Amino acid sequence: MPSEEELYQEHVLDHYEDPFHRGPLEGATHAHEDKNPLCGDVVRIELKLDADGKIEDLYFTGDGCVISQASASMLLEKIYGKTVDDLKGFSAADMLVLYGPRLTPNRQKCCLLSWKVLQSAVHSPLTEK
Repeated sequence: MPSEEELYQEHVLDHYEDPFHRGPLEGATHAHEDKNPLCGDVVRIELKLDADGKIEDLYFTGDGCVISQASASMLLEKIYGKTVDDLKGFSAADMLVLYGPRLTPNRQKCCLLSWKVLQSAVHSPLTEK
């Protein structure tokens, strides 16, 4: 029987190899991109918010390590269909629990990059073209 750590690793690899909502979002209303200067991981999150602050849709793009890309997929799957208020209540500690495996402080930055980007994206409306 696989150990708990092996199950977590398998879950992380599943999100890395078959990510939830990876790609550009047509009709996005909000977006933000950031990078981890220590390792070069990059994550961009695009959102479609309705007038009541509900997340109608969201997608991510980016490059980087397994941790940064898998955690972006996990976060978007978790927050899909929620409200901006729900998102504001989702802490960095919640993100680390969602990810699963324990990480060193430097690797926690990889995991928290998408959380940080999403927190900024809801405050970054795209201008009409």
